[in-house]
Amino acid sequence: MTPPSSLDRRRFLGVTGGVAGLAFMAQLPVGPANARPAGSGYPFTLGVASGDPTPTGVVLWTRLVPDLFVPDGGMPQVKVPVQWQIARDARFRQVVKEGVSWALPSLAHSVHVEVEGLAPDREWFYRFRYRSDISPVGRTRTTPLWTGRNASMSFAFASCQDWVSGYYSALKHLAEEDVDLVLHLGDYVYEGGIPADGGYRKTSVPEVLRKAPRDLARWRMQYALYKSDPDLQAAHARFPWMVTWDDHEVQNDYANHQSQYEGDITELRAAAYQAWYEHQPVRRPSRPTGEGPRIYRRLQWGDLAQFDVVDGRQYRSVPPCGWGEADACEAAYDPSVTMLGQRQERWLYDGLKRSRAQWDVLASNVMVGRLDHDGKAGDLLWHDAWDGFPAARQRLIQAWREAKTRNPVVVTGDWHSTFVNDIHADFDREGTPVVATEFVGTSLSSNGDREVYGPYYGPMIPFNPHIKFFDGDRRGYVRCTVDRDEFRADLRMVRTVSRRDAPDYTYASFVVQDGRPGAHRL
Repeated sequence: MTPPSSLDRRRFLGVTGGVAGLAFMAQLPVGPANARPAGSGYPFTLGVASGDPTPTGVVLWTRLVPDLFVPDGGMPQVKVPVQWQIARDARFRQVVKEGVSWALPSLAHSVHVEVEGLAPDREWFYRFRYRSDISPVGRTRTTPLWTGRNASMSFAFASCQDWVSGYYSALKHLAEEDVDLVLHLGDYVYEGGIPADGGYRKTSVPEVLRKAPRDLARWRMQYALYKSDPDLQAAHARFPWMVTWDDHEVQNDYANHQSQYEGDITELRAAAYQAWYEHQPVRRPSRPTGEGPRIYRRLQWGDLAQFDVVDGRQYRSVPPCGWGEADACEAAYDPSVTMLGQRQERWLYDGLKRSRAQWDVLASNVMVGRLDHDGKAGDLLWHDAWDGFPAARQRLIQAWREAKTRNPVVVTGDWHSTFVNDIHADFDREGTPVVATEFVGTSLSSNGDREVYGPYYGPMIPFNPHIKFFDGDRRGYVRCTVDRDEFRADLRMVRTVSRRDAPDYTYASFVVQDGRPGAHRL
């Protein structure tokens, strides 16, 4: 079957002409509220996406942006109706749900449709219409019933897609995979201004993008730039995604409302969080409110796997031992120091206790495993990761043990490098047992083709025998296959990010066997 993401608009209109579903798409008259904005064009320039699937529903997303880099995306400052459909087939001969959603100027004319009433454990196809324009077709799926017994599933995870650093060659290949779900673990956009020559991409960019985003209008343009990438759009249109954030969606290494560079960043964070919600296929609790958006959430894949997607930025303490690379200190062991915040910790640990899944997958924005930088010479660590929050990490490990979690696996972004880690019961005591496994994925594009992290972190690896694999200088994503016997992780890499058509390959593969924590290379 041709992937729906490869259906261009002209071909899509050709195959759907005369289908009964188009009668619905033509019901709304063209009037002042949905007339074409003067001087602008096709409104679905950012594509479509779906996310946060359940057994009976899914979120459908799009945003109307006829002009990418002008205020308000070139849309009038009024709410406008957007029609949507979801069907059993890519030709929309079997439409099962349809409706109208208002695209509001206060949300940048983004649309978040929370569809319910679908059958579990099957694929679906969706599209939008605004005025006479029809969006690309997206493909999504619902999850199995939590009471169901599922033999296998597959997912991919990825992170760190700095637009300036290169093309999304890896996402081009991901869109050709046959996976059920994509986890994006943060750094979906970066907070810097865009060079005039586009960095690695060597393309002229508008002057308005050359200064770093500081307000909502500029953050919206940053997302518009990233989401205009055709390979990112293809991967979104092909699979449902679950997305969390890391630091670069606001500012490098920030903690809660604090920045190491400028102190309180409450206003900057509020604008950045608003733009994040407007551009992601997430549910209503993720919309910014006075208490802040709640983006931590859980997905069940029958009784096979539970996915806990956490927010490791919004609630964390300022690292007590210092920002970034610093010596360990006693203050980090204070029980009040937290990575996730007390409420999220309770949610996570209660969910582990109730879980009946064979595999419990923690989707983390930063690395859980320890990375000792200087061995016996001292205790130099990277305090932006869980190493800066050892008491909080110990509570997480203890929660796995108390819940008798059968197979805890962590999948992680952030590092622009690949690690495969054993998670020990206590990293401060030698010889404690392995209780979980962590796969840290490299970046999609960040760092480009430069060999930076391999030479820097490579000499540290011998100080850390629990790190079973490390690579610092390749780009790609991780494809995971989960069944009753094992959890398999394939490191899918591209040869370069300087070309959209870069070839891909599997660099290495690892397996965790049921009931036996710790990964083994195939």
